[in-house]
Amino acid sequence: MNKFLFFLLFLAVTLGYLFDLDQVIARNFNPFNGIKQFYVETIVSVQTKTERYFNQTTQIESLQKENEELKNYKLQYLNSKNKLDNLLDTLDAPNSTTEQIKFTRVLSYVNFDNFTKVWLDLEKKDNSILGVISQEFAAGIVVNQDGKAKALLNGNEKCNYSIFIGENKAPGIIHATKDRQNLVAKYIPIWFDIKEGDEVITSGMDNIFFEGLKVGKVISIKKKQDIQEAIITPYAKVLKQKSFFVYKKIQNKKIKVKNLVIKDTKKEEDSKKKPTK
Repeated sequence: MNKFLFFLLFLAVTLGYLFDLDQVIARNFNPFNGIKQFYVETIVSVQTKTERYFNQTTQIESLQKENEELKNYKLQYLNSKNKLDNLLDTLDAPNSTTEQIKFTRVLSYVNFDNFTKVWLDLEKKDNSILGVISQEFAAGIVVNQDGKAKALLNGNEKCNYSIFIGENKAPGIIHATKDRQNLVAKYIPIWFDIKEGDEVITSGMDNIFFEGLKVGKVISIKKKQDIQEAIITPYAKVLKQKSFFVYKKIQNKKIKVKNLVIKDTKKEEDSKKKPTK
């Protein structure tokens, strides 16, 4: 029996050698081929994704820079449009003004316990108050402190600027609420009809902003004896911003407008026809 099994085993080895079965098995069932193929495919995939990532990063930086420039142009367009609309409503302009809109970055907080005060990368020498713009929204004001530009953002107790509310353009002054989450418009005359949902815009009456820049929407109204106040949810998310636009209105020399004199030609003709005594 043992001889017979030995004979069968010898026969199988001999036939395998004659027909190259060991090479066929090695070619088709070599486990290292699969590992090698997986390694090559993984390396190529990682390299492709890495190149795509760096290309996307470069493209994103380029698009962000282009987006900042477009925002600047859009703000200038809105400003020009508002100026033209206001010009149609009046016959003469006693003052000539120009505007500047500059892009600036946030350097740091002024105090670490108050996120509504930040230093800006902007030179500020005079005592004029400038407007802070976030995208298309009013975001606060800029003041001079020791030759440095300090931004007082929406929610700061010293951030005040004039606004209009609703279609009737009810005037008011922006102040901070106690929770610093919303804004409150104070000193609104009681005879103006305002309601919840009214949109709030800058009035431009204080020369800090131009007229028409969006601030937020009215969410509640408190009426007093002779004035009323409106709680406003602001559009600008100032605590998340690392850069802003700063608006400056520059007053030029006054332009004198000559008065037009319309002569009554009929009276002149009648006076000429009267006989002299």
